[in-house]
Parts: sequence; C-alpha cells; structure tokens
Amino acid sequence: MRLSFLATLALALVPIGAASVGAQETSIVVASTTSTEDSGLFKHILPLFQAKTGIDVKVVAQGTGQALDTARRGDADVVFVHAKALEEKFVADGYGVARFDVMYNDFILIGPKGDPAKVTGGKDVVVALKAIAATKSPFVSRGDKSGTHSAELKLWTVAALDPQKDKPDWYREIGQGMGAALNTAGAMGAYVLSDRATWISFKNKDSLEIAVEGDTRLFNQYGIILVDPKKHPHVKAKPGQAFIDWVLSAEGQNAIRSYRIDGQQLFFPNSEQAQRKKAG
Repeated sequence: MRLSFLATLALALVPIGAASVGAQETSIVVASTTSTEDSGLFKHILPLFQAKTGIDVKVVAQGTGQALDTARRGDADVVFVHAKALEEKFVADGYGVARFDVMYNDFILIGPKGDPAKVTGGKDVVVALKAIAATKSPFVSRGDKSGTHSAELKLWTVAALDPQKDKPDWYREIGQGMGAALNTAGAMGAYVLSDRATWISFKNKDSLEIAVEGDTRLFNQYGIILVDPKKHPHVKAKPGQAFIDWVLSAEGQNAIRSYRIDGQQLFFPNSEQAQRKKAG
C-alpha cells in the first residue's frame, strides 16, 4: 500500500517538474533601461512577441550602467539599453555577442515654468546648461550611471563645466530613475535632462515644461545585445536571439513604431535588418 502511494505520488510530480523546466526554457531575462519600462513600451510589444513565440520576457529595469553590470554578472540573457559607447565596450570586453541599433528618440531639457535661467524655447542645450550654471538655477541629475546620466555628463563636458566633480549647491544628484528625477525637479523647481518617452508618459507635469529641444546633440539611440554564452554558459542564447531577431525584424519594428501616447510616437525604429529588407 505504501509503495503504491509513493509510486502514485512520484508519477503525479513528474508533470509538475517537466512544466517547470519547460517554463524556464521558454523565458528570458532582459536587462533594460527605466525609459523602455516606464514609458510602457514593453507592455505594448512583449505580449506580441510572446504570442508569436511562446517565450516569456522578464524585464529588469535599471539605468544603462546597472543593466550592463547585471549582464556582466550573467544575470541577464539580453541587454536593451541606450549608451552606445558603453554598449560597444561591453561587446569588445567579451560580454556581448554583437550590438544592433533598434530605435531612437531624443533627450529634452525640462525646466520649471518660471524658467529662472531664461532658457525656455532655445535650441542649443549647451548654451542652456551654461546659463543654468551662471544663474545657479537648481538642476537635478539622475546620478545613476544610466544612459541619460551619461548623456548629461557629456553635455556638461561640452559646456566646459563639471558640476559632478565641483558639487555646487545648485546641482543635486539623486541616484534614481527618470520618473523620480522628474518628480524631484518638479518639487524643487529645477531643470533636468529627460528622455522624451518618459516625459510623454509622465503624469506629474504641472510645474514643468520642455525648455530646450531639437539640438542634434540630444539624439538618443537604443541598442540590443545578446549576452555571450561563452562568458556565461547558462545564458539562454536561442530564445534570447529569437527576441533580438524579432525586435529587429519588420514585425518588431512596426510594433515599436505603433506605440503611442495621446497620439505621440515615443520611439522611432531604425534597425538595419528591417531597413535592408524594405529596400530589397
């Protein structure tokens, strides 16, 4: 009787274990930026990908620097971020197989409606940053090694300023994501660099407005990389590559293109694969 019960129990447990393994094999982890998550893009495109492939994508949303660190540790299968120089170094260092352009939008300088630095309406972001520094107007920096933070620091360098090093009273680093930075800027009456997608999806705009946009130096390119299974053998290369292939395909690019909030397109696809196929 006891042997029969144990045999029955063992048989009952087999499908459960098999289902768990199957679920594990058809799921991947994507380390990505807060902008792709907070903007709602993933909620739009991932169900389409899963319906087509059966692969479940679990997103770890962090600043780009943190996302790349997560992938370096082998805690992600794919990286989807926006700091091209850092991405290329990630691949060159042997952590990624190859990097591909996926989509772009732009950064914008957000400021308080009172505009203490008198920069609103301008097209030159470097001139605006110099004016913010000269007037000691409050500025919020993400300070989190994200793609947006990296872009901000490059712009300060072009302006021949280094508030991160000098730490003036008007410059505040918060070490948090884009939504938190925008909320802090609103509460402080401060300027902040934002990606446009997060700004469009941001709900608490009352005290803030776009101060500077349209400068070519504000271009914001996103890339995608498969974590190299030679570095981390447990990486799920096959489903990870399937996700990359789909994102770069005409179908994936159309899914990105179709994502809008209040009629505004948040991201503009530009994968070479889709462009070549269209041209052919």
